[in-house]
Amino acid sequence: MTRGTWQAVGAYVAWGLFPLYWKQIDRVPALQLLGHRIVWSFVTLVVIVIVTKKLSASSFRPSRRVLSVFLLSAVLISINWFTFVWAVNSGFVVETSLGYFITPLVNVLLGVVVIGERLRPPQWLAIALAAAGVAYLTMAHGSVPWIALVLAVSFGSYGLMKKIAPLDSMGGLTLETGLLFLPALAYLGYADRAGDGAFLHAGALSDVLLVGAGPVTTIPLLLFASAARRIPLSLMGVIQYVTPTLQFLFSVLLYHEPFVRSQLVGFSLVWIALAVFGIEGALRQTQDDTRTGNQSLES
Repeated sequence: MTRGTWQAVGAYVAWGLFPLYWKQIDRVPALQLLGHRIVWSFVTLVVIVIVTKKLSASSFRPSRRVLSVFLLSAVLISINWFTFVWAVNSGFVVETSLGYFITPLVNVLLGVVVIGERLRPPQWLAIALAAAGVAYLTMAHGSVPWIALVLAVSFGSYGLMKKIAPLDSMGGLTLETGLLFLPALAYLGYADRAGDGAFLHAGALSDVLLVGAGPVTTIPLLLFASAARRIPLSLMGVIQYVTPTLQFLFSVLLYHEPFVRSQLVGFSLVWIALAVFGIEGALRQTQDDTRTGNQSLES
């Protein structure tokens, strides 16, 4: 495999293993976990920037438009991070996997609504099947699978913001975490003064894992950004299902979360939707490659 492929696999496997990591510190309140992810991610990125010198001086003087874009993206990724760690540590890993299974379809739908992209009939079919799966789960359980929807919409919207973002991945992620650094640090300080802080009060292993939240969060994101520049998006689309698949397997086989027949029906509709979406995309890419090859021969 190429370097880009290995980077993509590394990013998605790391994200798939996240439940194993956060479960080790499930006694830490989710809001504190979010605070530590932000604080230590920013520290990690600053160290990387200093060592690699890859961030230009202009990145430290962003315009009002740049600040607005990255403030919104920072809020979106914070919502995603908080929902994920809360759901994992509350025993809802199955629903987190559903969220990341439907995220690609949310990306497509956002492209239509926000950017004005046009979908082909098989893509509309895939979205309709996924919507039917979510609707079935809602009716079967009497409530909307909000964890999955929040994860999918927040990460899908974050991806959309990154698409229009004026900075590169390193500069953007550093600015995002930098914008949230002081509020997160202030909250952690408040929690510590109130006697509720976990850092330095819950054992050495907990402290190491909280500090490790920085590199654990940032390294997969940087691998993903590098891979996206090296390999086709169609290949990225296939590899990305490693993450929810691992999360789903952990939830059922390791954590023994319930997976009843109604969930199987709903998930099956989503899986069929993904199969339709993936097969159609692969066929379309093959046709485009063949057409390009024929045009090259004719010229």
